[in-house]
Amino acid sequence: MTKKYFGTDGIRGQVGEFPITPDFMLKLGWAAGMAFRSMGACRILVGKDTRISGYMFESALEAGLSAAGADVMLLGPMPTPAIAYLTRTFHAEAGIVISASHNPHDDNGIKFFSGQGTKLPDAIEHMIEELLDAPMTVVESSKLGKVSRINDASGRYIEFCKSSVPTSTNFAGLKVVIDCAHGATYKVAPSVFKELGAEVTVLSAQPNGLNINDNCGSTHMGQLQAAVLAEHADLGIAFDGDGDRVLMVDHTGAIVDGDDLLFIIARDLHERNKLQGGVVGTLMSNLGLELALADLGIPFVRANVGDRYVIAELLERNWQIGGENSGHVVCFQHTTTGDAIIAALQVLLALRRREESLAQARQALRKCPQVLLNVRFSGGENPIEHPAIKEACERVTVAMAGRGRVLLRKSGTEPLVRVMVEGDDETQVRGYAEELAKLVTEVCA
Repeated sequence: MTKKYFGTDGIRGQVGEFPITPDFMLKLGWAAGMAFRSMGACRILVGKDTRISGYMFESALEAGLSAAGADVMLLGPMPTPAIAYLTRTFHAEAGIVISASHNPHDDNGIKFFSGQGTKLPDAIEHMIEELLDAPMTVVESSKLGKVSRINDASGRYIEFCKSSVPTSTNFAGLKVVIDCAHGATYKVAPSVFKELGAEVTVLSAQPNGLNINDNCGSTHMGQLQAAVLAEHADLGIAFDGDGDRVLMVDHTGAIVDGDDLLFIIARDLHERNKLQGGVVGTLMSNLGLELALADLGIPFVRANVGDRYVIAELLERNWQIGGENSGHVVCFQHTTTGDAIIAALQVLLALRRREESLAQARQALRKCPQVLLNVRFSGGENPIEHPAIKEACERVTVAMAGRGRVLLRKSGTEPLVRVMVEGDDETQVRGYAEELAKLVTEVCA
């Protein structure tokens, strides 16, 4: 059944435009509270990233949840995976994250976690949507939800992250630059790596509500690359605004993406006979990742794009490791969702065990040239289904004779068609991608 409000990663959009408005958030809080209260006593955690609109939406959700009779525990600015973890440890019925992840400050959104720290089941999302279309009511005064604040949330999460590595772990001698994207990791990430012994230089950790993801973090790597070279650091780590994506920079300044990080973690587990099953990537994962894992005898499957689908595939197969080239990396042996800090720690551990630099470790994965172009469209008819575009994709696929891939997909969060072509010859690949992008532009005009 089609969802009216929920996308692949919650509800997201431009602040002030429906549904990212205070009145909708009030109703959403009430609907969520009513849905979870129907299953019994209800306690819901609410956390947010650092964008300025988070204060407004936190208050609106708090009021709606209380009106439904749900107790609310406020976490303040915390990484998305921290809210998943704390939802579990406080035995809450759900966790709510106010965040638009890697988007700019004028976007915002809502994500939900179940009491197990996982994505909400479709049945509950449908229940919330049905309630959103019902008249809002208020429980009697004696049954209104109470609101409290968890003051030690950051400390709890820092210790949880550190518990994902052996107690003997000591990163002394490792020089690291961390870019916090002026986002939700600005307090906890530097503490984790410093407390584990690393020498840490911190970038973009002065959030003012407007600078989240602004020319920094995992979507803008230039600042981190320059700092790694200037500091003569061993590597750099870039988080996104809500702390569920991580990319790295090696000591030469080269960007190390999610495919590289996934390979490094999976290879380390495989070498220690601790890899359960195989690895889940996505339709956008580089063909080189699939081939490199195959050389090690590690199974690899592709899910649809989005950490929701990666996680669903991991659960279905009872595997532990999956992720996206954008930097979502899921380590199920440690947590229930993509966690940028924990993924980064697993990479550093793998490097220490092999006594390799990040630059050396990534050389075992030889990427196939891949070109990704974004084409904006106004909505309406799905351009991917247009006969001319489908015919062109088939023609390009045949022309690459089994040595490449073509993938067109609509973004789940923005009005974009993503055109991806991958193959042996970079010049040929770019030519095909530009040809297809031009055709999509013409069809969308």
